Amino acid sequence: KKDYHAVKVSGRFTSVTTREAYNPVASDESIIQLDQGMAFGTGTHPTTVLCIQALEKYVKTDDVVIDVGTGSGVLSIAAAMLGAKKVDALDLDYVAVTAAIENVELNKVEAIVEVTQGNLLEKVDSKPNLIVANILADVIMSFSADAASILPEDGLFIVSGIIGEKRDEVKDDLVNKGFEIIESVLMEDWVAIIAKKKGV
Repeated sequence: KKDYHAVKVSGRFTSVTTREAYNPVASDESIIQLDQGMAFGTGTHPTTVLCIQALEKYVKTDDVVIDVGTGSGVLSIAAAMLGAKKVDALDLDYVAVTAAIENVELNKVEAIVEVTQGNLLEKVDSKPNLIVANILADVIMSFSADAASILPEDGLFIVSGIIGEKRDEVKDDLVNKGFEIIESVLMEDWVAIIAKKKGV
């Protein structure tokens, strides 16, 4: 039997968890393959879906993207497929780093995505146009000032992993750190916030 699970997660992306053949439904459909043996998300959790949809809307060709708390690497892979020229995928968890490296290779985007073990933005030396973080609200607020300091004017900070009741707290925090909220999207009880760094 074919043991695979294909889920359409956004206008362009379908997440497939396994190495089985999956035939795209549409000609512009992009497939993200994830090794199902791994302990990480398959791209179908609401916060992951929200982030992928936001990336699809906001990633521009030749963007430099940082994916904080990459987990399975799914957001980095999506960013690479959307035309980013460089993606730094960061995670503190060694198991996540190993999983992300495997998934990046599986999707043949290793020329664009570099996976590094590191805490939040501590080891970052690239100059991103866009930072995406699908982690807990408290963690996002703990490094939002760092994100603001390395993003250029009009740079984007896409955050999710936020439970609905924390939405206003995270929004206020981002505004206090110099961001303007462009969009806030709710799915089930999860929120993604797209924020833009304001000019001085």
